[in-house]
Amino acid sequence: MWRRTFVAMSTLKSPNASYDIIIVGGGIVGAATFYQLQLRFPNRSLLLIEKEKELAHHQTGNNSGVIHSGLYYPPGSLKAKNCVDGRRALVKFAQDHGIPHDVCGKVVVAVDESELPMLERIEGIGQKNEIEGLERITGDQLREIEPHCKGIAALHVPCTGIIDYRAATRKMVELAQAMQPNSHLRLGDEVLNFDRDGDETIVRTASAPEGFRGKHVVVCGGLQADRLARKDGVDLKERVVGFRGDYYELTDQAKHKVKHLIYPVPNPDFPFLGVHFTRMTDGEIECGPNAVFTFKREGYGKTDFDWKDTKEALGYGGTWKLFMNNMAFGINEYRRAFSKRLFLKTLQRMIPELTMDDLRPGRSGVRALLLSQDGDTRDDFRISYTDRNIHVLNAPSPAATAALAIGDHIAELAVERFTF
Repeated sequence: MWRRTFVAMSTLKSPNASYDIIIVGGGIVGAATFYQLQLRFPNRSLLLIEKEKELAHHQTGNNSGVIHSGLYYPPGSLKAKNCVDGRRALVKFAQDHGIPHDVCGKVVVAVDESELPMLERIEGIGQKNEIEGLERITGDQLREIEPHCKGIAALHVPCTGIIDYRAATRKMVELAQAMQPNSHLRLGDEVLNFDRDGDETIVRTASAPEGFRGKHVVVCGGLQADRLARKDGVDLKERVVGFRGDYYELTDQAKHKVKHLIYPVPNPDFPFLGVHFTRMTDGEIECGPNAVFTFKREGYGKTDFDWKDTKEALGYGGTWKLFMNNMAFGINEYRRAFSKRLFLKTLQRMIPELTMDDLRPGRSGVRALLLSQDGDTRDDFRISYTDRNIHVLNAPSPAATAALAIGDHIAELAVERFTF
């Protein structure tokens, strides 16, 4: 069914055609932006360009599939607001359009007393972010929800869920195109550069060097966001650095040991949430991800390497400051990346009865982080502008959950800043 729809969605005007808005990037943030802009401007022609032959090929299609609650993000931040608003919009979107999803809930587990202060801190953040149904529970209550999980206390977050982000992305694009026959999708064509010609931006691509003309451009470039921004004249000092996350899956004999989603209490000194258990929409249960520096921005294999990506990342001072600030954690992450036994040991903190036979290798994903010059990865969602275009520069997790809210925010900015 999707293949037939996909062909229809790929119809496109000839190169040199002029559009009111061109969106670059076919992940879920780009798709949601396409959808929300078309809702806001139903009579305007839009073009979405994606370099891969399918939508959601990179971060969107290789993330953990979690609908995040908004639990961890500083109150008042763009991450907090857009995650909460986006989650609610995404669940309704999934309900309205038959996207596979399940609001199954999760638990954040404190294994020992040293983690209780952080658990309390997270609870406070969740309350300030108005996370519905959030509840502190005891170890006995935890075992009622997750019988095989070990912990002395936990937070129960019933509004967390899982979703098929690839399906959601495709549906957003499909709906946007159905609104306006002069709006199109172009797949398998990489954007190479931007040029100005009067009041238009010419978006030049690999297979259409003469370009596509747009009165305005919105770039949702993900792993390539910084490079695309600089090509459009954005003065950006930071760089995107990629971190690969590897997953294991539970074998059929072990799936009964996880009922919902199980997260550890995050270490406040480490910029990632730690390995966790996620029940997927297809019935599989994933364990992970870890987080290791990748020598290729779009490299999903443990030994993938790209000279340009490596040179840029290791030639940037912020990368080395991140390494130095997180040396012990980074070494442990790399050890786990190549050792199933060490990965298992981490998982056994929460589910002690897991065995080596319970795990099989899973997939990998790469997350893009706009890394500051001092090595800080905790930057908020970040959107920048030129005189006529918009760039989403930093949209790490929970951007997939927040995508519809981010797209709506961009649509509001377009109303304020775009002229047709």
